Amino acid sequence: MPKVKVDGVELDVPNGATVLQACELAGKEIPRFCYHERLSIAGNCRMCLVEVKPGPPKPQASCALPATEGQEIRTDSEMVKKAREGVMEFLLINHPLDCPICDQGGECDLQDQSVAYGRGGSRYHENKRAVTEKYMGPLIKTTMTRCIHCTRCVRFSEEIAGVDEIGALYRGENMQITTYLEHAAKHEMSANVIDLCPVGALTSRPYAYEARPWELKKTLGIDVSDAIGSNIRIDSRGREVLRVLPRVNDDVNEEWISDKARYMVDGLVKRRLDKPYLRRDGKLVPASWNEAFEAIATLNPGKSIAAVAGDMLDCETMFAAKKLVGALGSDLLEGRQTGMDYDTSSLAAVNFNTTLNGIESADAILIVGSNVRAEAPLVNVRLRKAVKRGAKVFLIGPEWDTTFGGEFLGDDLSKIGDLPNHVWETIRDAKRPAIIVGGAGLGRGGLEAALSVGEQIGIVRELEDGTTWNGFNVLHMAASRMGGLMLGYAQKGGLADIVAAKPKVLLSLGADEVDYTRFADSMIVYIGHHGDKGAHAADVILPAAAYTEKAGTYVNTEGRVQLSDKAVFAPGDAREDWTILRALADAFGVELGFDSFEELRAAMISEVPALGSEGLADYGSDLPAGGGSASGQIAYPVKDFYMTNPIARASATMQRCSAELLHGEEIAEAAE
Repeated sequence: MPKVKVDGVELDVPNGATVLQACELAGKEIPRFCYHERLSIAGNCRMCLVEVKPGPPKPQASCALPATEGQEIRTDSEMVKKAREGVMEFLLINHPLDCPICDQGGECDLQDQSVAYGRGGSRYHENKRAVTEKYMGPLIKTTMTRCIHCTRCVRFSEEIAGVDEIGALYRGENMQITTYLEHAAKHEMSANVIDLCPVGALTSRPYAYEARPWELKKTLGIDVSDAIGSNIRIDSRGREVLRVLPRVNDDVNEEWISDKARYMVDGLVKRRLDKPYLRRDGKLVPASWNEAFEAIATLNPGKSIAAVAGDMLDCETMFAAKKLVGALGSDLLEGRQTGMDYDTSSLAAVNFNTTLNGIESADAILIVGSNVRAEAPLVNVRLRKAVKRGAKVFLIGPEWDTTFGGEFLGDDLSKIGDLPNHVWETIRDAKRPAIIVGGAGLGRGGLEAALSVGEQIGIVRELEDGTTWNGFNVLHMAASRMGGLMLGYAQKGGLADIVAAKPKVLLSLGADEVDYTRFADSMIVYIGHHGDKGAHAADVILPAAAYTEKAGTYVNTEGRVQLSDKAVFAPGDAREDWTILRALADAFGVELGFDSFEELRAAMISEVPALGSEGLADYGSDLPAGGGSASGQIAYPVKDFYMTNPIARASATMQRCSAELLHGEEIAEAAE
């Protein structure tokens, strides 16, 4: 480890560190525009200048200069101060005076650094450069006259997303950043460039002119649009969520989120259920809470009651429903709405065991029945990193446009038991082999066949450093899935068991993907927040809270327990889910054992202790043997990335993305 001096303070820095990183280790703030911890070094903004001895008697770009033994670095000398003032002066020559109307105002790196490191005046009076606007799709608003050519957006698209859609045209001061042939950016991570842009060149189109950052209440939350459990910040004003931003968590989402996670929130105020409804003479009519509860109670279902959990539920809601169903003498619980019936007796066999972070170190990966880009864009980012480190990837399923290469082996599940020799040898001989089974690969014997392959290659093994490697992974798509499995929301025969039981009352907990024609003889009580498929089929609708309107516990696909806070109140007469279930218990005349959210959470933790501590739950590393044969054509379950849940389907932004980016429809402007 080289020893360097930063402003007179001596310290050891890691091998391969840059001067900028050495300065940060010493607690010094170094201004920068182009440098970003997760992107390659460009060294083109020159804002991070420092003075380094030994070396030429001039300021040097610290982001691109390796830290070496014996360096003396000055970050506060007169030379450095003048150099940074000069760079800032150059940057502002062409930058327009848009601050009063720029959406980046209050969160702009250029604003902050011009105050901290600028001269306070300019000596240049030339005309400012003007750049024509570029169209980057329905999510990204461009004002390219503000662009300072830091190229963060270009590097993100190429390196992180793996889609070469953004690049530069022309040279010198005529350089312009644009998309390929000015088409929309079509990948599912595109809006992360908004967070990366250090000026107001790329801003959020749906959020434009909505609010200033100091007006917003900021709440820590968990994303429910997929099973990754991305850490998010929910920004709200009054009773409305205005935007969602990513939070940094290196173990889960790093600092990225998918476009759906970021932009489906405008669906939270559309098609909302804000009062109870009863079906009378075939039509749903508004009712009071008492009328709704009386209608359910008069049916007196006894043991003939079942609960089906939706994809975006928190663990507390599922636990409250489990206690209610159990108090009535039933154990009919299911969370796999579409009818999947894989074996859940071992949670280790249905968990993402390598962890999201660990999959980056895998050196041979077999993906079965998963279009990762559509089902979990942030896992796709991790797979790209694994491939960059030399991993070989093989896929079983219909071909899709991967951003990491890979070899497709066929689209039938039988391929799991009939792997080509070179694939078998690559996976068997790898130090860290991994198998990822997606939603389309779980049924029809796919899970058992994949477990059998894992057993034959020794997918659970001791590594040289003494740690245990478990490379068997299941990639779920529902935010509630792992929490539901921990709470027992899985019948042996899946949803078919509940259909066969013909319950008098079916509690639909935000379950909008179920085929309700199979429950024609049941009273369907829908407890949810949007007028989606479940509400259309319901006999009684009880309006509940969305994920931003309640506190809750979520477990992601790798078994990581995370907590989310309440950001806003539910609209109208809607109530938090657990309070509805508690009131239903009174209507049925049974006791649940809790009267407050704190008591509910304590009861849940006492029954499932793993839900009481944030972090990875321990399911063990013993995998069942597997066996049998798998067969059948694989069909990916996600047909439209932007329309996978009721909030997204209600979102005007997601509807426009689906129409324009997936289906190629041209969106006519008002004047047309």
